[in-house]
Amino acid sequence: MTDAIRTENLGKTYLSGFLRRPFVGLEKLTMRVPEGASFGCVGPHGAGKTTTIKMLMGLQAATSGQAWLFGVPITDPQSRRSVGFMPERPYFYEHLTAWEFMDFYARLSEVPAGERTARITRLLERVGLERFRNVPLRKYSKGMLQRAGIAQALVADPRLVVLDEPMSGLDPIGRALVRDIIVDERKAGRTVFFSSHILSDVQSICDRVAIVVAGNLRGEGTLAELLGDAVQTAEIVYRGAVELPGAEVLSRDEGGARVRVPVDDVDVALRALHAAGAAVVEVQRNVRTLEDVLLDEVERARPVNEKRLGVLA
Repeated sequence: MTDAIRTENLGKTYLSGFLRRPFVGLEKLTMRVPEGASFGCVGPHGAGKTTTIKMLMGLQAATSGQAWLFGVPITDPQSRRSVGFMPERPYFYEHLTAWEFMDFYARLSEVPAGERTARITRLLERVGLERFRNVPLRKYSKGMLQRAGIAQALVADPRLVVLDEPMSGLDPIGRALVRDIIVDERKAGRTVFFSSHILSDVQSICDRVAIVVAGNLRGEGTLAELLGDAVQTAEIVYRGAVELPGAEVLSRDEGGARVRVPVDDVDVALRALHAAGAAVVEVQRNVRTLEDVLLDEVERARPVNEKRLGVLA
């Protein structure tokens, strides 16, 4: 299968401040995004996600390494002919209406004249902006501008869609709409590469995920590969003045307690509580999430990140 995106030791170093001290924004990123995948890139602010996207889109030059889009080096503008892109902070000509805005980008993308009207209508309907088609963009809310940006990223019917923080500024309905669009694009055989801080969305719609922390790739793979053994502990709430040996007490009151035990010990704990005359109220398994994995990687990278950010002090 062709790689929609491939990077090898891709890096970006900035010169910061009056003394032009080097600051590593991204270091030796080696990553493959298969064609047809829904691929999420996650990490804290300043991790290097937007830097990666800007280099792939030709907005910044890499200081080391190489990258390709569908096998074409990113140094060649032709590599982006099949790409639709929405940046993290899109800025549009605010005097244009949504229809004029979409028509402008359709013309730039060389959409045939005979297809433009139908395609623009379909995309505005898809992002919920059809009834605002004749409203100037300066009157749009932040969430509406996000939707317009996603529509323009799709107007050229691209093979690869790159979205930087597409959920930013959206209400729950807008987030659900964007999730559906990403899923639909993947079902249509297109590749979607996006960054997000909303990890629950990433976990629900992505085939593969990359974790970037402190300018370094800290993990990449399917969710199953990243999460590993998903269920590790369980919490038990019970009523009764009972001490449960080996359990971690999370809270206690006069009526009972909430405790945590290894998931393999749940049956033993329940039998012990029953034998002691306690009433079990709730048993809840603690499922490891993408947020847990990210927080673990952030903690492991803390010394590196503190040293990295020290150059900006």
